[in-house]
Amino acid sequence: MLTRAFPPELVDEAIAECGREEQRRRLLPARVVVYFVLAMCLFAGQGYEEVARLLTCGLEGERGWEGTWRVPTTAAIGRARLRLGPEPVKALFTRVCRPVATQETVGAW
Repeated sequence: MLTRAFPPELVDEAIAECGREEQRRRLLPARVVVYFVLAMCLFAGQGYEEVARLLTCGLEGERGWEGTWRVPTTAAIGRARLRLGPEPVKALFTRVCRPVATQETVGAW
């Protein structure tokens, strides 16, 4: 669901626009961290490691996913989020967020 709403190419563009591409290959690439932040909204009651586990269950079937992946520690996830910062998620939001109501939608203004 996340990759349909936020295609990988769009996520990569937002990351590049903010200068947050990774300099080396990591367990948590910037794209995965963006999807992790989005997944935290879907699984708000869960801890970092459980959100990461649930996220990877969905991402393993996506194109470009390579091999197996182990769930990172809470500390590793926290460091990855700090490296990414809020800017790519904000940039993604401005690219995707649009009104869904129309003139005919009851209660919309």
